Amino acid sequence: MYIYKKSDLYLAIELFNNYNQMISFSNINFIWIVVAIITFCSLLIFNIKAPYGRHSSTNWGKMISNKWGWFIMELPAFILMPLLSLIGHSEKDLTTILLLILWTIHYGNRTLIFPFRIKTKNKKMPLLIVVCAFFFNGVNGVLNGYFIGYLKESNDTILSANVLIGLSVFIIGMYLNKTSDKKLISLREKNEGYQIPTGGMFNYISCPNHFGEIIEWIGFSIIAWNLPATTFAIWTFCNLAPRSNNHHHWYKENFKDYPKNRKALIPFIW
Repeated sequence: MYIYKKSDLYLAIELFNNYNQMISFSNINFIWIVVAIITFCSLLIFNIKAPYGRHSSTNWGKMISNKWGWFIMELPAFILMPLLSLIGHSEKDLTTILLLILWTIHYGNRTLIFPFRIKTKNKKMPLLIVVCAFFFNGVNGVLNGYFIGYLKESNDTILSANVLIGLSVFIIGMYLNKTSDKKLISLREKNEGYQIPTGGMFNYISCPNHFGEIIEWIGFSIIAWNLPATTFAIWTFCNLAPRSNNHHHWYKENFKDYPKNRKALIPFIW
């Protein structure tokens, strides 16, 4: 006959609390996905151009240095996700270590290297954009870091299909992103203003750097195989797709000889 133990009650309460915690966390992610979709539709329907880079505008309030703006707005993701992942009580298995390495490589570059490599002498961006991006990266960093640090179950199958496929996709995306950024930066080295980029994926789409970053985070979500990573991949597309569309139309408006068969973001499609 089974003898009831007081520890059984504690275990049941802990399981119930963990279940409620997971449900609440999932709801936050779903709300964040809805916000992403609304943002995507609003940017496309109303043709809103985020006023930085080639679309920079002084109509959005106080301006700050372009380089320091990039540094500040990428910093939360660079710090928060690894920090929460490491201080959380979840076991730090090989998959967790891999995700941390990939995240740190990407945001280490975006925070500490990319802002100081871009050839945008004296260019500025609105402080409002920096604040919004700071919040955006903070939310994504917290969601991914909290899940890995506090909710992720141990998984030692580092050689599982989703990890191997996701890592391959991530590496391809990172290669496209970095080589495309390098091409754009090299075109500005002579300070001759914007030019038509050519070669590689630029022969097919206007923004292979954005295309590569979207692929990166799709690969990351395949490796992680969790809701926050998928949420971030969705947000990356919803954020960069409208911007790629804006870039594409900007090129067409400013260069009469811009290749007519070149698409904005997705080769042969859009």
